Amino acid sequence: MRRAVTAKTATITVIVPALDEELHIEAAAAEVTEAVSARFLDWEILLFNDGSRDRTGPLMDQIAARDPHVRVVHNERSRNLGGVYKQGLQMARFEYVLMVPGDNENPATALHAPLAAVGLADIVLPFPEDNAVRSAFRNTLSGAYTKTVNLLFGLELPYYNGTVIHRTNLVRSVDIGTDSFAYQAEALVKLLSAGCSFVPVGITVVPRAGRKSKALRLKNLLGVAATFARVFLEVRVLRRLPDPIPGLERP
Repeated sequence: MRRAVTAKTATITVIVPALDEELHIEAAAAEVTEAVSARFLDWEILLFNDGSRDRTGPLMDQIAARDPHVRVVHNERSRNLGGVYKQGLQMARFEYVLMVPGDNENPATALHAPLAAVGLADIVLPFPEDNAVRSAFRNTLSGAYTKTVNLLFGLELPYYNGTVIHRTNLVRSVDIGTDSFAYQAEALVKLLSAGCSFVPVGITVVPRAGRKSKALRLKNLLGVAATFARVFLEVRVLRRLPDPIPGLERP
């Protein structure tokens, strides 16, 4: 059985996208720094200013000027979560990778348990344990999303979003075709189809008061539907499973 990676034995890249998050990006970067700095041999934070119109970009530059672990990318136009994630994967220099939103909904305390599980499986899969902190509507929507993906692909995952931690070489080896909200679901379906293992880890998130999910916009919903249709055709109908993944080890 695998063992968790101990402090100072591995390296990690954290991708942090932000769109008009001037009120939260400094706190988000600080929380990520607190979570990873004591545990990993080396680490980096990739801050993506994804087309912001407020002071998010300048604040990111100030953060990077203070901390050599931080790099900043300014996207003139928003590339959406999936697009930023793929940008970050191409830039990532380290062994493990995850994405943490710049709205500071994931404090350091919510990252400690997933980071402690790094090394137990190919994929560390955080899922919200306390559904009471979110609205009934959001919980219902999230549950329906998870059940739909599980039904379509014959899986039993508790969650398909959130701060999933991947081995960088593994997630880079699959083609993530979407820039939509469904980017992580596509990556997980393809990696699990290729034989990757995962370990679920319960976490508590801190929803921001008054925050409205951008996932409910019509453009995002259409992108998610198109992604599921394409991936179902590839994986379940045409059986175009990923080639053997280099570095894949059985738990």
